[in-house]
Amino acid sequence: MAPVVVLVGVPGCGKTTVGRALAATLGVEFRDTDLDIEQMAGKPIPEIFIDEGEEHFRTLERAAVAAALAAGTGVLALGGGAVLAEETRAALIGHRVVHLSVELPDAVKRVGLGAGRPLLAINPRATLKHLMDQRRPLYAEVATETVVTDGRAPAEVVVEIAALLPR
Repeated sequence: MAPVVVLVGVPGCGKTTVGRALAATLGVEFRDTDLDIEQMAGKPIPEIFIDEGEEHFRTLERAAVAAALAAGTGVLALGGGAVLAEETRAALIGHRVVHLSVELPDAVKRVGLGAGRPLLAINPRATLKHLMDQRRPLYAEVATETVVTDGRAPAEVVVEIAALLPR
């Protein structure tokens, strides 16, 4: 069994907000691998980065994504950097993956000063631009569809994604 849809994209694209609303619309559960990681580690992601470092976080992330894909229910949102792992990109083959695309101005408005986002703690705008440039080809690699979220309400994005899904 596979998730109904997997959402990927940079911080601020709307994975959690849109994912929750989409799951409610479809009458399925919503799962966010970032929340799974926090439960697994027993602490928030920023603390994982501080206490154990990014490499440890990425190890937890790969395990969380594999477990969530295997559980295969509902709408699944992956952390923005999950696609950095080759094994995660390979695991996404055969799944319906929607890349929620956002450009820098909208992403910056949505993430603010990066509170709770360890990779955005210093110079959020420049860091976010770098992450977008680095990850955009990887999102394109795994996506079966891309939905633009710039200047759109989450409800509009949900309607578009729902229309892409088989009935």
